[in-house]
Amino acid sequence: MSHFDFAFRHIDTLISEYKKVHKTNKKELASKLAEILDNVNYLHPFREGNGRAQREFLRLLALEKGLELNLNPPDNVNIYERYMNGTINSNVDLLSKLIFELITLEA
Repeated sequence: MSHFDFAFRHIDTLISEYKKVHKTNKKELASKLAEILDNVNYLHPFREGNGRAQREFLRLLALEKGLELNLNPPDNVNIYERYMNGTINSNVDLLSKLIFELITLEA
């Protein structure tokens, strides 16, 4: 089995675990989304477009549960810097806290 096969299976497992979490368990959802983000970031082979693709992927995972997650609010330097710090340094705790702050029930 190749490293890519292993990585894809691991991410599939993380997504399956995420889907089992009830949408009201915001802390666990944020933790799972941060873990997914960290692993997708590690796997994603392209330098340009990583962040945009990852933020959209997480937004869609949240949307499946009727939640909103905007990791790319316009002109919010604080969120952008925390997101970049979390992804560059593989800081799942920082990403989890950021996602926890931003995730809301869909309007």
